[in-house]
Amino acid sequence: MDIIKKDPGYEEYISLLSQIKSQIKVSQIKATLSVNAEMLYSYWFTGKSIIYMLDQKGWGKKIIQQLSNDLKASFPNEQGYSVRNLQYMRKFAAEYPFAFTQQVVAQLPDLPFLTPVQQPVAQLENVSQEELLKMVSWSHHCILMDKVSKIPERFWYIQQTVRNGWSRNILALQIESNLFERQVKVAKIQNYEDTLPPVQSDFAIQLLKDPYIFDFITLKEKMNEQDIEEQLCSHISNFLLELGRGFSFVGRQYHLQVNNDDFFIDLLFYHIKLRCYVVIELKASKFKPDYAGQLNFYISAVDDILKSENDNPTIGILLCKSKNEVVAEYALRGMGHPIGVADFKLSKAVPEELKSTLPSIEDLEKELEEI
Repeated sequence: MDIIKKDPGYEEYISLLSQIKSQIKVSQIKATLSVNAEMLYSYWFTGKSIIYMLDQKGWGKKIIQQLSNDLKASFPNEQGYSVRNLQYMRKFAAEYPFAFTQQVVAQLPDLPFLTPVQQPVAQLENVSQEELLKMVSWSHHCILMDKVSKIPERFWYIQQTVRNGWSRNILALQIESNLFERQVKVAKIQNYEDTLPPVQSDFAIQLLKDPYIFDFITLKEKMNEQDIEEQLCSHISNFLLELGRGFSFVGRQYHLQVNNDDFFIDLLFYHIKLRCYVVIELKASKFKPDYAGQLNFYISAVDDILKSENDNPTIGILLCKSKNEVVAEYALRGMGHPIGVADFKLSKAVPEELKSTLPSIEDLEKELEEI
């Protein structure tokens, strides 16, 4: 018999249904992670075996082709045993020697090339590096091995992939946009440390990038801030991806009335994890100190008009075509509200064969200077 809304036990049933669905989803995720971990373990072991054959036994490289042929014959219905993939497995085992070692030693103790390896100290929120390796797919690992040479940087991308649920294509795009350089290594112009509590300031600094890459925007003649805003909002999913996880779009040209005067914020967001409003001002020109003053005013207004007692202090991000870092640092010194200043770019590098058909960087800069 169907349960309908008027039945006495309907609400209890809905609650139970919700719990069942949640448990199924959790179990599905665990099953997927378990299968992925076993596959990675198998690939790592195969790679370790290849290293032993080549480096310790001195067998020639033709052994990889022989191994590929034999594995394909033994497992005709399975993919993943091409010479290219076996070479990835070799690299995977060589670059992560600590992964799975204890597991293999416990299961196959007599193999000559397997000895326990001390695992590096994990620095990623109490999750071991071996566990992080198991949380992303083999195709993600192949992209990382191809595109990111430094292991610490690679683990940062793995962590971000797990946090944000990036597909392999999104991961590749983030690497190609030099996200690690823009979000971690760059010296950021901000006063968050002086104006926010430590936990909030640390997170705000982490999410700030420099420059922001808006390569989904189409440049056109005599482009101004409103043109850029319009395209950012029409490509909001791309814009949110570039901003990072946790941003929720509130509005463009958001209206605030202060003592009967009207003001309009370029872009207003709310950040879920920071639990605060984020005011973004966009300037299609080089940074000027009065831009920081304008943003400081908008933050004050948002704190007074929109912010609730449960919200943290509003933060600001000022995006400019370019900036003099010393001038920007002076402008933020003594500012009462948290502000970060970063550049933005509207296009990315293109293949050499296409460059002759596109305007040069100098042409684009000249075009923007005319705004």
